[in-house]
Amino acid sequence: MGSVGMNKTIDMRLPHILVGGMPVALASDEQLNAAMLEDVERRKSGSLHRAVTVFDSNAHAISSYASDERFAKVINSADIVHADGQIVVWASKISHNGPGIPERTATTDFIHTAAKMAQEHGLSFYLLGGVEDINRHCAEKLVELYPGLKIAGRRNGYFSDAEEDDIVADINASGADILWVGLGKPKEQYFSARIAPKLEHCAWVVTCGGCFHYVVGDYPRAPLWMQNFGLEWVHRIATGPRYLFTRYLVTVPHALSIVLKKDVSRLFSRR
Repeated sequence: MGSVGMNKTIDMRLPHILVGGMPVALASDEQLNAAMLEDVERRKSGSLHRAVTVFDSNAHAISSYASDERFAKVINSADIVHADGQIVVWASKISHNGPGIPERTATTDFIHTAAKMAQEHGLSFYLLGGVEDINRHCAEKLVELYPGLKIAGRRNGYFSDAEEDDIVADINASGADILWVGLGKPKEQYFSARIAPKLEHCAWVVTCGGCFHYVVGDYPRAPLWMQNFGLEWVHRIATGPRYLFTRYLVTVPHALSIVLKKDVSRLFSRR
């Protein structure tokens, strides 16, 4: 059960704390993979009756959580919210007693460790999102990197509301264990929460933003030192699509102000 103090309709699958006002799991990459495997086994045995929703927290999410009531509501409905941004890890260590969140679990890295685990245990993926070429190339690249990984199905992210039921039917027909949804915030969170109860086989629905682009190398990853210093967003502004410049220009300062108010101030209030 989650340890956050909030009104929730369901229990979170891992202990969560509030960071920037937003619930985030006290979970490492290894713990996320273990929970994924456990839930796939529970789903297949019939003891897990619905798909688990897995969202992420970063500067963009913290900013949206504070300013968009609908987005906050869908985040609060999630089973797991993991630390995609380094700012989340740092804030957790500053503001809470104990070690805080053990590490950043960037979705762009998590999809690879999950693919390796799926390869080893016979789990299958469905990839939803991105343009057709990127989606197809991502499926091919994952199989190339992790031979034996089963891509049960895939579809690009360009579809109308009227096509949603057909997409759910295709996911169900594929029998996929894990659904990766790369539609961008907040669309992917709303979509995932909406369809999760309709999924018949999937154990996890994981939102993953633009990570398909990173898998195929269409978007380059920042150097490791920039990742470690929480500066990957700077690299993304410089190398990514132009729309990211406006997003980060707004969301990063906003998220920092929220963290300073809610988390850093808590440190001084304890002294």
